[in-house]
Amino acid sequence: MANVSPSTKNPMGKPISSSQRIIIVNAYKMELRKNPDVTVRDARIYISKLLGIGQRTVSNVISEYNSKKTVTSPCKNRRRTSFKEKFDDIQMNAVRLHVHSFWFNKTISTLDKILTTKNNDETLPNISRTNLYRMLKFMDFVYTKRSRNSALVEKDEIILWRRRYLADIRKYREEGRHIYYLDETWVNAGNFTSKTWVDKTIKSPRDAFLRGLTTGSQNSSGKGKRLIVLLIGSEDGFVPGGLLCFESKKTTDYHEEMNGDIFYNWMVNVLPLLKDNCDIVKDNAPYHSMEKEKIPNTSTRKADILQWLQEKGEVIDRPMVIAELLDIVKRIKPQCEKYLIDELAQTHDKKVLKLPPYHCELNPIELAWANKKDHVKKNNISYKLSDVKTLLLEGIERVDGNNMWKNFVKHTMEEEEKFYNIDFNRRRVVCRNTEFNNDGWRYIFGV
Repeated sequence: MANVSPSTKNPMGKPISSSQRIIIVNAYKMELRKNPDVTVRDARIYISKLLGIGQRTVSNVISEYNSKKTVTSPCKNRRRTSFKEKFDDIQMNAVRLHVHSFWFNKTISTLDKILTTKNNDETLPNISRTNLYRMLKFMDFVYTKRSRNSALVEKDEIILWRRRYLADIRKYREEGRHIYYLDETWVNAGNFTSKTWVDKTIKSPRDAFLRGLTTGSQNSSGKGKRLIVLLIGSEDGFVPGGLLCFESKKTTDYHEEMNGDIFYNWMVNVLPLLKDNCDIVKDNAPYHSMEKEKIPNTSTRKADILQWLQEKGEVIDRPMVIAELLDIVKRIKPQCEKYLIDELAQTHDKKVLKLPPYHCELNPIELAWANKKDHVKKNNISYKLSDVKTLLLEGIERVDGNNMWKNFVKHTMEEEEKFYNIDFNRRRVVCRNTEFNNDGWRYIFGV
């Protein structure tokens, strides 16, 4: 075979077109005509150099042609499944608990170790190593550099947020303040339990008919319509009159249909139903944290930043670039940052506590949601939204009637205690030469 100059290489990961596949097959046929004894390996190497296409791709195309006598078109619109489509908030927190389990045992939590542990958990969906990495980054885990190993740890901002939250809720409990928890969820009309008894002796619909039997329980044809539910509860149960339930108009994330106005109006009606001098725990959904006024950021025009600073009494007596102005904004931001829901609660002598991001295990209402959804799944036989709503209300009464809330809150307090202790374990693992006592003071070994 003659030597050929290398062609432009096809970019890695880019699928080759149908015309390129045909060119590969034609080149292979030409080589066979010139040299009938040529091996597939030699032809593959020659064609790869000639066309600038990887040897594996060339080999796959030739193999396909030899077996099917044709070539298929590539899937140009291949869609990759995101971890957000497979994992809900509760499942993400299950992954978080797996990461923290390494810290409880005072061992390093590498990505491969976390993947192995997650794969051993049959309650969690399958996920690739790359998607697990993306999910951990999304949950604000970061790699931190240590002497010889890399360990996955949470960002300092998340740790500080969690420490402040745990200290505050401990203080409020010691003061005897009543604590409420709120959250929203959704229920599909097509929700049903995934496992049921099946008669393996039934071989076909005709067989069932002749024996006077059925082919099994009927399943929903799809998820169908869904309800969006917002509730608030405490160890006394769900708050009577605190239910907000409406039909979803979209099939995307239910958070997109909840907005600031809906949540604010719901809070206006709910606050008078709560005990005096209480605390309300909520997560950080955007509509939970609507700012009273918009604080300038990097996307704000320079003139608007100047005007905002002057309204706050700041004197700008020399020319400044945007970075300098935003530095002033950052300095005074804590005094200016106010939220509509927080101020609304204060007018009713109540306080708002914000959960750290991705810590739904610290909200006992998540356990109530799981119990309620389980009731819907086990009893949903019509797959009609009206019947699902009835089952939803039954599930709420079931949680209240059995005093489950007290157990949910007790379990959450145990989780709080674990988190309170785990941060010290994490630091002992990551900082090989340092130790922390229960007051947070650091001791350096050998000093």
